[in-house]
Amino acid sequence: MLRGPIADPDFKGQFSGHETFPLRHLWLRKAYDAVSKGREGAPRSLFSSPEAIVTFGVGKNMATSIRHWALACDVIREEGEHVLPGPLGSFLFDSESGRDPFMESPATTWILHWLIAGRPERTTTWYYAFNHFSPQTFTREDLAELIRRLCKERGWTRSSAATLKRDVECFIRTYVSRLDSRMPDDSMEPVLTELGLIRPVSGRTFEFRSGPKASLPDGVFLFALNDFWLRSAPDQRTFAVETLAYEPGSPGRVFRLDEQSLIERLARIGDSSEGRFVWSDTAGVRSVARRVEEIEGLELLDLAYDTEQRSAA
Repeated sequence: MLRGPIADPDFKGQFSGHETFPLRHLWLRKAYDAVSKGREGAPRSLFSSPEAIVTFGVGKNMATSIRHWALACDVIREEGEHVLPGPLGSFLFDSESGRDPFMESPATTWILHWLIAGRPERTTTWYYAFNHFSPQTFTREDLAELIRRLCKERGWTRSSAATLKRDVECFIRTYVSRLDSRMPDDSMEPVLTELGLIRPVSGRTFEFRSGPKASLPDGVFLFALNDFWLRSAPDQRTFAVETLAYEPGSPGRVFRLDEQSLIERLARIGDSSEGRFVWSDTAGVRSVARRVEEIEGLELLDLAYDTEQRSAA
């Protein structure tokens, strides 16, 4: 049975907006800089006006794609007729306090993956692939066919087979580098390829890579845990390991962590979260509890960058 947010009768899948371009380096910083110049942000037409080509240094379709990814990643937000800096945008790129203005930290790459694959509103294919798609190995056609069936079952009639095919292709390009790539520099390579979450097996077949994820900082994991908690069961005080490992939208699913790797992170969560969460393993019942009523997500994310700075010192 379908579970999670895409099972909501009012939810409508979105399979376009990126104009077939996966998220690239520098795009999010460009979007943030463009909307943060004025006190009231920028006009909503910023990404579609003729001036967008000059503002962002890309073509019209790429400017539209920049808007799509910046919204999906909380780098910008739309409010009425204005576009304003979003919470993650200010956290990363603020001129005085930004934690990673040049997107050099692995923590930034992982949090972008979480926001794209852990939330279905703007990137339904990404969410479905990581949270509902069971096969470990797959082809583009496999994934597109199951999403087509999903659209039919849910009554999402606006997405054609051609649209879904392009969406799946963009999904693949988000995580898999082109072997014959002639990109002049790293800024043109999709951001999330460095995570190694999907790898090509052959010319037509791909494989999800599950396991410990050594480069995933605890601070990002904690942010994801808290985000999942607030979105799925905000009034619940505890979560079982099984929920965090297998429920759609959970850290285990989105980060492709095997159960043992997840348990190892949860077992140290009291220390890594500075007491905000606590691990329990009593009489075979393994769970995590919140010890603080309201937990600020960006404070958890900040722990990832603090740890990096201490390690570099």
